[in-house]
Amino acid sequence: MSNTRMNIGKIVFYEDKNFQGRSYESSSDCTDMSSYLSRCHSCRVENGCFMVYDRNNYMGNQYFMRRGDYPDYMRNFGMSDCIKSCHMIPMHRGNYKMRIYERENFGGQMHEMMDDCDSIMGRYRMSDCQSCNVMDGHWLMYEQNHFRGRMMYMRPGECRNFSSGIGMGGMRGMRFMSMRRIM
Repeated sequence: MSNTRMNIGKIVFYEDKNFQGRSYESSSDCTDMSSYLSRCHSCRVENGCFMVYDRNNYMGNQYFMRRGDYPDYMRNFGMSDCIKSCHMIPMHRGNYKMRIYERENFGGQMHEMMDDCDSIMGRYRMSDCQSCNVMDGHWLMYEQNHFRGRMMYMRPGECRNFSSGIGMGGMRGMRFMSMRRIM
């Protein structure tokens, strides 16, 4: 049985680079930041981990941010100048466990993971991952080997079909080739 506790995260967004201009501070999820800032060019994560999104309601491209300073994160991540929503990731203490499946609806090869995997092809001889069941922990799934490319945050629960874009913010057709635990 895993032991999960919520931490108190804090992220501060700034309109301009190098933490200048108006700011907006969040310690929880925010579905629409446009009423607080007209643009966002830098941020500082003071505590916890967050996923930020370039569209409202946790949609669009996702970016993982942990404690640290991001004075010009758009250049570092190749983002547009708009973070539209953010989601605080709860702290997890305990086991990590996820089952990945080659096909939609838990079909095809199945492999159980308890640690990071930098290449599902290299480790499992699996050419694709189209569904998963996260049983413990929080994970990031990447579209390229070695934890590169676009990413998607996965929390405990089932995802029967990545290609439908459900819960992925319009990332239809994205293939996942590597997975990393959020610690």
